[in-house]
Amino acid sequence: MKRQLKMIAIAILVMVFVYYLSQFKTPDESVLLDEYLEQETKEVDEIVPEEIQEPIYYLVDVKGQVTQPGVYEVESTLRIHEVIRLAGGFLETANVEAMNLAQKIKDEMVIYVPHLDDEIPTDVEQTWSETNETNSKVSLNDATEAELQTLPGIGPSKAAAIVNYREESGSFQSIDELVNVSGIGEKTLEKLREYIEL
Repeated sequence: MKRQLKMIAIAILVMVFVYYLSQFKTPDESVLLDEYLEQETKEVDEIVPEEIQEPIYYLVDVKGQVTQPGVYEVESTLRIHEVIRLAGGFLETANVEAMNLAQKIKDEMVIYVPHLDDEIPTDVEQTWSETNETNSKVSLNDATEAELQTLPGIGPSKAAAIVNYREESGSFQSIDELVNVSGIGEKTLEKLREYIEL
Protein backbone atom coordinates (compact mmCIF):
# COMPACT_ATOMS: atom_id res chain seq x y z
CA MET A 1 0.00 0.00 0.00
CA LYS A 2 2.77 2.39 0.94
CA ARG A 3 4.53 1.52 -2.29
CA GLN A 4 1.43 2.40 -4.29
CA LEU A 5 1.11 5.69 -2.45
CA LYS A 6 4.74 6.48 -3.25
CA MET A 7 4.14 5.71 -6.92
CA ILE A 8 1.08 7.95 -6.97
CA ALA A 9 2.99 10.71 -5.22
CA ILE A 10 5.83 10.44 -7.73
CA ALA A 11 3.34 10.53 -10.63
CA ILE A 12 1.70 13.64 -9.17
CA LEU A 13 5.08 15.31 -8.75
CA VAL A 14 6.02 14.52 -12.36
CA MET A 15 2.72 15.98 -13.60
CA VAL A 16 3.19 19.09 -11.46
CA PHE A 17 6.74 19.46 -12.74
CA VAL A 18 5.64 19.07 -16.40
CA TYR A 19 2.81 21.55 -15.85
CA TYR A 20 5.22 23.98 -14.23
CA LEU A 21 7.62 23.68 -17.17
CA SER A 22 4.86 24.28 -19.69
CA GLN A 23 3.75 27.36 -17.78
CA PHE A 24 7.33 28.55 -17.60
CA LYS A 25 7.89 28.30 -21.39
CA THR A 26 4.67 29.97 -22.42
CA PRO A 27 5.73 33.56 -21.54
CA ASP A 28 8.95 33.15 -23.51
CA GLU A 29 7.08 31.88 -26.53
CA SER A 30 4.62 34.73 -26.17
CA VAL A 31 7.44 37.26 -26.05
CA LEU A 32 9.05 35.73 -29.14
CA LEU A 33 5.73 35.86 -30.99
CA ASP A 34 5.22 39.50 -30.04
CA GLU A 35 8.72 40.38 -31.18
CA TYR A 36 8.16 38.57 -34.49
CA LEU A 37 4.88 40.38 -35.13
CA GLU A 38 6.43 43.70 -34.23
CA GLN A 39 9.32 43.10 -36.62
CA GLU A 40 6.96 42.10 -39.44
CA THR A 41 4.84 45.21 -38.88
CA LYS A 42 7.96 47.38 -38.95
CA GLU A 43 9.12 45.82 -42.21
CA VAL A 44 5.73 46.38 -43.81
CA ASP A 45 5.79 50.04 -42.73
CA GLU A 46 9.27 50.45 -44.22
CA ILE A 47 8.35 49.06 -47.62
CA VAL A 48 9.02 51.75 -50.22
CA PRO A 49 5.84 52.52 -52.18
CA GLU A 50 5.89 51.55 -55.83
CA GLU A 51 7.58 54.23 -57.87
CA ILE A 52 5.29 56.39 -59.97
CA GLN A 53 6.03 55.80 -63.64
CA GLU A 54 7.93 58.67 -65.18
CA PRO A 55 6.16 60.35 -68.11
CA ILE A 56 7.53 59.70 -71.60
CA TYR A 57 8.66 62.74 -73.56
CA TYR A 58 8.68 63.24 -77.34
CA LEU A 59 10.46 65.79 -79.48
CA VAL A 60 8.17 67.50 -82.00
CA ASP A 61 9.01 70.16 -84.58
CA VAL A 62 6.37 72.89 -84.88
CA LYS A 63 6.50 74.86 -88.13
CA GLY A 64 4.44 77.32 -90.08
CA GLN A 65 1.86 79.80 -88.84
CA VAL A 66 2.45 79.70 -85.08
CA THR A 67 3.75 82.37 -82.75
CA GLN A 68 6.88 80.50 -81.68
CA PRO A 69 7.90 77.76 -84.14
CA GLY A 70 10.63 75.39 -83.04
CA VAL A 71 11.43 72.01 -81.51
CA TYR A 72 9.54 71.19 -78.31
CA GLU A 73 10.02 68.42 -75.76
CA VAL A 74 6.52 67.46 -74.65
CA GLU A 75 4.73 64.61 -72.88
CA SER A 76 3.75 61.77 -75.18
CA THR A 77 0.10 62.01 -74.13
CA LEU A 78 -0.44 65.44 -75.66
CA ARG A 79 -2.57 66.22 -78.71
CA ILE A 80 -1.69 68.60 -81.53
CA HIS A 81 -3.85 71.45 -80.22
CA GLU A 82 -1.99 71.30 -76.88
CA VAL A 83 1.40 71.49 -78.59
CA ILE A 84 0.21 74.46 -80.66
CA ARG A 85 -0.77 76.19 -77.40
CA LEU A 86 2.77 75.61 -76.09
CA ALA A 87 4.10 77.21 -79.26
CA GLY A 88 2.18 80.40 -78.49
CA GLY A 89 -0.93 79.61 -80.49
CA PHE A 90 -1.89 80.26 -84.11
CA LEU A 91 -1.09 83.37 -86.11
CA GLU A 92 -4.00 85.16 -87.78
CA THR A 93 -2.77 83.81 -91.11
CA ALA A 94 -3.05 80.16 -89.98
CA ASN A 95 -5.45 77.86 -91.78
CA VAL A 96 -6.75 76.07 -88.69
CA GLU A 97 -9.46 74.26 -90.65
CA ALA A 98 -6.78 72.33 -92.54
CA MET A 99 -5.56 70.49 -89.44
CA ASN A 100 -6.69 67.64 -87.23
CA LEU A 101 -6.08 69.30 -83.85
CA ALA A 102 -7.28 66.25 -81.91
CA GLN A 103 -4.59 63.98 -83.33
CA LYS A 104 -2.12 62.33 -80.93
CA ILE A 105 1.51 63.32 -81.32
CA LYS A 106 4.41 61.03 -82.23
CA ASP A 107 8.11 61.19 -81.52
CA GLU A 108 10.04 63.24 -84.13
CA MET A 109 6.74 64.49 -85.51
CA VAL A 110 6.57 67.59 -87.69
CA ILE A 111 3.49 69.70 -87.01
CA TYR A 112 3.10 72.11 -89.91
CA VAL A 113 0.47 74.84 -89.62
CA PRO A 114 -0.37 76.00 -93.17
CA HIS A 115 -0.97 79.57 -94.31
CA LEU A 116 -4.43 80.61 -95.46
CA ASP A 117 -3.02 80.96 -98.99
CA ASP A 118 -1.44 77.51 -99.06
CA GLU A 119 -3.03 74.94 -101.31
CA ILE A 120 -4.43 72.27 -99.02
CA PRO A 121 -4.41 68.65 -100.26
CA THR A 122 -7.55 66.56 -99.90
CA ASP A 123 -6.04 64.30 -97.25
CA VAL A 124 -5.66 67.01 -94.62
CA GLU A 125 -4.95 64.82 -91.61
CA GLN A 126 -2.03 62.90 -93.09
CA THR A 127 -0.42 65.73 -95.04
CA TRP A 128 -0.53 68.63 -92.63
CA SER A 129 -0.51 67.08 -89.18
CA GLU A 130 1.85 64.14 -89.40
CA THR A 131 5.43 63.51 -90.28
CA ASN A 132 6.04 61.99 -93.68
CA GLU A 133 5.70 58.45 -92.32
CA THR A 134 2.84 57.79 -94.70
CA ASN A 135 3.34 56.01 -98.00
CA SER A 136 3.26 59.28 -99.98
CA LYS A 137 6.61 61.01 -100.42
CA VAL A 138 7.39 64.64 -101.12
CA SER A 139 8.35 65.32 -104.71
CA LEU A 140 11.49 67.44 -105.11
CA ASN A 141 10.30 68.61 -108.50
CA ASP A 142 6.66 69.37 -107.69
CA ALA A 143 6.42 70.21 -103.98
CA THR A 144 5.64 73.72 -102.80
CA GLU A 145 7.75 75.42 -100.13
CA ALA A 146 5.07 74.56 -97.57
CA GLU A 147 5.17 70.88 -98.49
CA LEU A 148 8.97 70.84 -98.41
CA GLN A 149 8.89 72.22 -94.87
CA THR A 150 7.11 69.08 -93.69
CA LEU A 151 10.38 67.21 -94.29
CA PRO A 152 12.62 66.61 -91.25
CA GLY A 153 15.32 69.27 -90.98
CA ILE A 154 13.87 71.48 -93.72
CA GLY A 155 12.83 74.92 -92.56
CA PRO A 156 11.63 77.94 -94.55
CA SER A 157 15.11 78.96 -95.74
CA LYS A 158 16.09 75.48 -97.02
CA ALA A 159 12.67 74.98 -98.61
CA ALA A 160 13.09 78.28 -100.45
CA ALA A 161 16.62 77.26 -101.50
CA ILE A 162 15.30 74.00 -103.00
CA VAL A 163 12.62 75.84 -104.97
CA ASN A 164 15.17 78.45 -106.17
CA TYR A 165 17.58 75.73 -107.27
CA ARG A 166 14.79 74.01 -109.15
CA GLU A 167 13.82 77.24 -110.92
CA GLU A 168 17.41 78.12 -111.84
CA SER A 169 18.81 74.69 -112.72
CA GLY A 170 15.70 72.85 -113.85
CA SER A 171 14.14 69.71 -112.42
CA PHE A 172 16.17 67.39 -110.21
CA GLN A 173 17.55 64.46 -112.20
CA SER A 174 18.38 62.43 -109.09
CA ILE A 175 17.88 62.66 -105.35
CA ASP A 176 21.65 62.89 -104.86
CA GLU A 177 21.56 66.23 -106.69
CA LEU A 178 19.94 67.71 -103.58
CA VAL A 179 23.41 68.24 -102.05
CA ASN A 180 23.95 70.97 -104.66
CA VAL A 181 21.35 73.07 -102.84
CA SER A 182 22.79 75.63 -100.45
CA GLY A 183 22.59 74.48 -96.82
CA ILE A 184 22.02 70.79 -97.59
CA GLY A 185 24.84 68.33 -97.05
CA GLU A 186 25.30 64.58 -97.16
CA LYS A 187 23.98 64.05 -93.62
CA THR A 188 20.79 65.96 -94.34
CA LEU A 189 20.34 64.07 -97.59
CA GLU A 190 20.58 60.71 -95.82
CA LYS A 191 17.88 61.77 -93.35
CA LEU A 192 15.61 62.82 -96.24
CA ARG A 193 16.02 59.84 -98.58
CA GLU A 194 13.07 57.84 -97.24
CA TYR A 195 10.77 60.86 -97.41
CA ILE A 196 11.48 62.25 -100.90
CA GLU A 197 11.17 61.34 -104.53
CA LEU A 198 11.68 63.08 -107.87
